[in-house]
Amino acid sequence: MKIWKDIFTGDEMFSDTYKVKLVDDVMYEVTGKLISRKLGDVQLDGANPSAEEADEGTDEAVESGVDIVLNHRLCETGFGDKKQFTVYLKDYMKKLVTKLEETNPSEVDTFKNNINKVMKELLGRFKELQFFTGESMDGEAMIAMLEYREINGDSVPILLCFKHGLEEEKF
Repeated sequence: MKIWKDIFTGDEMFSDTYKVKLVDDVMYEVTGKLISRKLGDVQLDGANPSAEEADEGTDEAVESGVDIVLNHRLCETGFGDKKQFTVYLKDYMKKLVTKLEETNPSEVDTFKNNINKVMKELLGRFKELQFFTGESMDGEAMIAMLEYREINGDSVPILLCFKHGLEEEKF
């Protein structure tokens, strides 16, 4: 199993339990799905389930959302407008280039050459994107983007993460 973590915070962003596609050697597209699951589905030793079930006044708590977001404890964040998002992207890209120059200089040219096309496309779809930080909620680290795409008649959530802002860990 592989898990991709943010290089700045160590937050888990996604794993290979999902369909993962690398685009232009700079962006991972991770296919998720909408799910609902019960919260607190726990049986305590010594509890009397029949007596507890008799309490008709309680509703089961259900959490719903995109499986990648729920399973990796991503936290939704946002930008007021496209200008704020552009400022974040420019700062984050500078930070990534600096890190790449230290850790993987051979990837700097690939990153610089391919990222502009990807950034232009992202800015064009700004209003369709949702934004998520890792569990540490560090706004200076990677902010993943989520969009819904029409695939085979279904609206499918796709998480977008910058390849060079992640480290791959094998288990």
